[in-house]
Amino acid sequence: MIGRSSIVIGMKKKTQVLALENDLLVDLTFNSIPAALLSEFAEKIVKPYYKGNITTAIQDLLQKTIAEQTFVQSHIRSGEV
Repeated sequence: MIGRSSIVIGMKKKTQVLALENDLLVDLTFNSIPAALLSEFAEKIVKPYYKGNITTAIQDLLQKTIAEQTFVQSHIRSGEV
């Protein structure tokens, strides 16, 4: 019988490991988004700035939002000191 070993990874460590995996892809499903809103987003944002690629648009906008939040939080913290 071959023995099995298990590795326990804490959430912080697991998050760091997941962040390092560049090929970890997640499929998303959005519910209850008005068709008019999606259409306007595609026409005004995706088509002219992302060559019609909505996946690239969403990835870029998520990254920009995170960077902006990080920037704001760093300035809030420095203002508190």
